[in-house]
Amino acid sequence: MSAVEKAAASDDAIVTIAHVSKFFGPLKALNNVSLSIQPGTVQCIIGPSGSGKSTLLRCINQLEKIDEGAISVDGALIGYRRVGETLHELTDAEIAQQRLSTGMVFQRFNLFNHMTALQNIIEGPLTVLRRPRKEIVAEAMALLERVGLADKRDSYPSELSGGQQQRVAIARALAMRPKLMLFDEPTSALDPELVGEVLNVMRDLAATGMTMIVVTHELGFAREVASDVVFMDKGEIVEQGPPQTVLVAPSQPRTRDFIAAVLK
Repeated sequence: MSAVEKAAASDDAIVTIAHVSKFFGPLKALNNVSLSIQPGTVQCIIGPSGSGKSTLLRCINQLEKIDEGAISVDGALIGYRRVGETLHELTDAEIAQQRLSTGMVFQRFNLFNHMTALQNIIEGPLTVLRRPRKEIVAEAMALLERVGLADKRDSYPSELSGGQQQRVAIARALAMRPKLMLFDEPTSALDPELVGEVLNVMRDLAATGMTMIVVTHELGFAREVASDVVFMDKGEIVEQGPPQTVLVAPSQPRTRDFIAAVLK
């Protein structure tokens, strides 16, 4: 079975990654990566810098184009349309439409600096989804309440702490009603005392049954919240399993060394 066929025949998985490789010139950032993620689960991905974790997320969200293999999200092969035995690349507009099913939260918050917290959240539903303004403002206020920032609706990013900005970024992603949330080291740019407030929002989100793929160095969070943990190194999956196995009693020496270094 080809990678495309494996990605298409994804049983009940919401994300199927089949034999994916990604090159940046001579660098093989991803090397034959395969992973299946079930709806309502939290997949944590750990590993050293340069191991391919963020690249994998960017490929799922079509911010990077894969060179080999196939990925399906919510039953649809991403980046291509299959007609008979032939694959046709999607247009930029079609890719943008596919991307709507996935929300992504980056290391840096990427908020619009000239917009308030509320304006940042409603911009996508208003301009992309073209939903009624009254309806989306009500939903945006509910999301601000959910992330503990209802009183910051009229604040600009420069008036918010890093943790508050990241919580607005999470609310902004949720406003698009995604089926899948991707988090690319969402606490790495925060001062240590602000990390907890973002992780608490993510814990609450996981408890609602949102499917999440989280690249993180927060091993305590992964141990507590993850359904499954993947350890990556040099573009490959080295070890995968339940958090109590991978994080507490890993079978691979490279995983053990990494965890020991992080916990120092």
